[in-house]
Amino acid sequence: MNEKFERLVTRAEQLMARIESVLPQPLGAPDWSAAVAWRYRKRSSGHGVLEPVRQVAPMRLEDLKEIDAQKEKVQRNTAQFVQGRTANNMLLTGARGTGKSSLIRACLHAYAPQGLRLIEVDKADLTDLPDIVEVVGGRPEKFIVYCDDLSFEEGEGGYKALKSILDGTVAASTPNVLVYATSNRRHLLPEQMKDNLSYTTSADGEIHPGEVVEEKISLSERFGLWVSFYPFSQEEYLAIVAQWLAALGVAESAIAAARPEALVWALERGSRSGRVAYQFARDFAGRLDA
Repeated sequence: MNEKFERLVTRAEQLMARIESVLPQPLGAPDWSAAVAWRYRKRSSGHGVLEPVRQVAPMRLEDLKEIDAQKEKVQRNTAQFVQGRTANNMLLTGARGTGKSSLIRACLHAYAPQGLRLIEVDKADLTDLPDIVEVVGGRPEKFIVYCDDLSFEEGEGGYKALKSILDGTVAASTPNVLVYATSNRRHLLPEQMKDNLSYTTSADGEIHPGEVVEEKISLSERFGLWVSFYPFSQEEYLAIVAQWLAALGVAESAIAAARPEALVWALERGSRSGRVAYQFARDFAGRLDA
């Protein structure tokens, strides 16, 4: 009888161990000395982990041209944060390829020696933001939770989770965590013509947005600092091309000769952006080396 009971206990323990292995586990703290940037990932089992980004794409603030006003705002806010002063969550919006994500990477490069760290979170995993904040809350470093190309469709769960973290939750905000997000949408949710039907007009002609519109702008309003980026003019685009060609070691005479090709490249891509300028510079410099 005792042998049967012991076998039953052993099998029960094995079964419990197998069940526990597939249940979601609390997010554990990684080896923070392994990297300055981290990526939050969900395993197939549902466990969330912070993976170190061992090779962060190099980017310096001085390499970013024609966005001086935007650079000043982002750098100032980040410096305040790193120095322990008050700073804001930040939303960077505007034309694609104009330097939004590059500017955040450049700030990480500049302030990592002073304790700045970055955690990249996909919008699908934003529901786990409270767990991430809890893990880093007691650390001496300053953490930017970074969401790239952020936008939501109706009913996505990460939308409300992000709203709660930014503002409106009962818990106090964590002083060593800020959220930086980039987006092509100013209000992060799709806007439709039917939303205009919810506007109302008072007796004196004042226009009031309805609940649908209020809901769609409420998330972006929770970011304390908005930084807008705009398409580059032709001369601004060519200045960025010249800067990247010089950084890649191209001679000044070749840079001047590259201008017509750079314009054709932008025309074919349908965009005069910093990203397109960088891609052209890499192609042109590579052809010179051949």
